Amino acid sequence: MINYQDFEKLDLRVGNIIKAERVENSKKLLRLEVDLGKEKRQIVAGIGEQYEPEKLIGQQIVILANLETKVIFGLESQGMLLAAGNEENIALLQPDKKVPSGTKVY
Repeated sequence: MINYQDFEKLDLRVGNIIKAERVENSKKLLRLEVDLGKEKRQIVAGIGEQYEPEKLIGQQIVILANLETKVIFGLESQGMLLAAGNEENIALLQPDKKVPSGTKVY
């Protein structure tokens, strides 16, 4: 269990995928460019076996925006997208209606 103050530290935001492509030499990884309103971020996500990159463009997703940058396959991942499921069945967490890019999730 975490307390509310710890939860408040999470910066969850809605982003719009503006570019998506496969990461070279990986079946699972996709490189996403995500519009967060005032900035754009690169996110490397392990959803490549369930999602075709071209079908993700224009989709809204929820990301953890204040996660430390991590280098994956030589690419900086500047956040983490949120998804539910397991390796065989992944579902992206998405708002049920369009909201502006960068909208905070509470």
